[in-house]
Amino acid sequence: MKRTIIILALIIFSTTIGVAQTTSVEKSTFGLQTGVLGIWAYNEAKLSNTIALRIELGFDFGIWESTFYDDYDSPFLLTPVIVMEPRFYYNLKKRSENSKLIEGNSGNFIALKMGYHPELALFNTDDAPVVSDFSIIPTWGIRRNLGKHFNYEAGLGAGFSYTFAKRAGYLKNKSELELNMHLRIGYRF
Repeated sequence: MKRTIIILALIIFSTTIGVAQTTSVEKSTFGLQTGVLGIWAYNEAKLSNTIALRIELGFDFGIWESTFYDDYDSPFLLTPVIVMEPRFYYNLKKRSENSKLIEGNSGNFIALKMGYHPELALFNTDDAPVVSDFSIIPTWGIRRNLGKHFNYEAGLGAGFSYTFAKRAGYLKNKSELELNMHLRIGYRF
């Protein structure tokens, strides 16, 4: 009888512990990522079990051709970028239930990417005037781990950008549709 009570207590205790554990994004995760057009350092901080706030500082590489650069031969620019991006990781529980890793926020997400490029260029082959911009782009994406520290990430979205052209001496500012397509590989510390 004593043995049966101990076994039942252990079963109830282990079931209670399993129910008490919740699937959640990481409290904080920091890493570096690179892609075809840049390099970025990021930190994702937990806001809730499924939402993380990503703060990103980096450099975007680009060959800019637009009405702002008519007098320049496709200037190549290296510009800093600041990004704030709340991310909703919507499939962490399902991944966990299917015994797939979720550490490092490995999962699918929906984000609202808000980025700002200041009027600064570190590498500007034609000395073209740098025009700052701000963008808000809803994005769908995935992140997956490659081992313990490496990961890859892909995302796709479309949104709005506003270019502060008057600050650089042009007649008017400009707003337009902007696409966000990214494919990155990274290292998580």
